Amino acid sequence: MTKEGAPEPVVIVIQIDDPGLADRMTALLAGVPGLRLARTGEKADAVLVPSRAVASPYEQVASLTPREIEVLNLMAEGASNKTIARRLEISVHTVKFHVGSLLDKLDAAGRTDAVAHAARIGVINL
Repeated sequence: MTKEGAPEPVVIVIQIDDPGLADRMTALLAGVPGLRLARTGEKADAVLVPSRAVASPYEQVASLTPREIEVLNLMAEGASNKTIARRLEISVHTVKFHVGSLLDKLDAAGRTDAVAHAARIGVINL
């Protein structure tokens, strides 16, 4: 308890590698009543960490190969794996590999999500 009878603030530490995100979180949490950010080396009651690593849109675009972008454009046209394979003169198995890689790199739940996300970050134009 503090001198005024109010409980001690909860002390948290932010462990986020992205400096911009860490600064935004610090600014958001700085004014929350009953909460205080830990000083360097101070023991904290809780630790704030990202729930999962998600690449920035720039990192996502940079990680795509030219062939993956071709596959993505054909996916945006609604082409099936078989159609994509014919148009690019590759096997259906290779198309499936590229689609899986795109889903991973774009952190997408499916083909439609991958296309929508790629359009939002400017990889493709719809």
